[in-house]
Amino acid sequence: MKFLVLGGCGIQGRTVLHDLASDKEVSEIVCADIRFEELSKIKDFTDMSKIRNATVDAKDKNALINLCKQVDVVIDLLPKDFKQSVNEAALEAGVSVVNTNYEYNAKELDALAKSAGIAIMPECGLDPGIDLIIYGQAKTKFDELSVIKSYCGGFPEKSACDNPLNYKLSWIWRGVLGSTMREGRIIKDKQIIEIPAINQHDESFVHSIDFPGLGKLEAIPNGDSVYFTTLMGLSDTIEETGRYALRWPGWSAFWRPLKQLGFLSNQPVSGFDCKVTPFDFLDKFLGPLLEYQADEKDLVAMINIFEGLKDNKKIRFTSTMLIERDLDTGIMAMSKGVGYTAAIVARMLAKGVIKEKGVLSPLKHVPAEAFMSQLKERGIQIQEETIIMD
Repeated sequence: MKFLVLGGCGIQGRTVLHDLASDKEVSEIVCADIRFEELSKIKDFTDMSKIRNATVDAKDKNALINLCKQVDVVIDLLPKDFKQSVNEAALEAGVSVVNTNYEYNAKELDALAKSAGIAIMPECGLDPGIDLIIYGQAKTKFDELSVIKSYCGGFPEKSACDNPLNYKLSWIWRGVLGSTMREGRIIKDKQIIEIPAINQHDESFVHSIDFPGLGKLEAIPNGDSVYFTTLMGLSDTIEETGRYALRWPGWSAFWRPLKQLGFLSNQPVSGFDCKVTPFDFLDKFLGPLLEYQADEKDLVAMINIFEGLKDNKKIRFTSTMLIERDLDTGIMAMSKGVGYTAAIVARMLAKGVIKEKGVLSPLKHVPAEAFMSQLKERGIQIQEETIIMD
């Protein structure tokens, strides 16, 4: 099997390279990026002989097509701004692609992918990704689902919380900033509630949960949960659903006033000699201050809660996962959740385990049992509990 990893030198990309290189059935991995110095961080524990570097401008469609034609599956770990150009290159090259970004408008792309005879698997990382595979698995455990609540977040372990945000970077800071201005939709009491991006951190929408082993965490609305219940055919009957980002307490209290003051605006501020937006300033100024040290761990916490009926009994199914950074290799918890998922599913496509064509979804098309087994082999254990409710 041969794979192309776009953005292979990033935090998530290096984890994908390491994972694929450890597979005897993988003969070549093309690592496409613009700089390759960061590969030194994995060379001591990775079979680098399988990895071939390729300098590429992701806006150069012909260059992308040429690379796509050399492999069996493309793994796209670039920022979401490049998603369309990558998909277009994969369509023309006739090669399936996995990415980790949301895909809310898939109808036209689905028809194109089917016509090209390829699969495009978006939302295939941590969140979205592992959570959606759990959604699909959970649906089979119920005759009728009434509640779906999904929580996931990455943040430092307590000993590494040495700044006012209690947060450090396990993925791109610009992406984190973007997620703090994300519109959301939830369902409560069978009613769809729209959450404007500016109100995402309002006290009325934020709540706390107790996570096993960690204690109290803050839960912030994170995107369109109704999209996924619709994909499951449940939006007309579901009583409550929501998708929430997890942080240490205090995150929303920090961002709420900054958002109200326009610190996440993309409009240039007057008075400077060059174009500067508040968003760009926070990206360039705060990002370098939030790096992990080599001896500090990041954590990924995920909990999915499902309630409904099975054999006329009301039950609750809970799926819980906690990932920690590996200090021996430096591989981050976040990149395990994202990178391992993308690499596992890309293999499933290359081997024909997933045979469908078109725009696919982890919720419907990734075989949950086989996937969970692969995660377990990589040291990621998902705890499950089913109880009968009163």
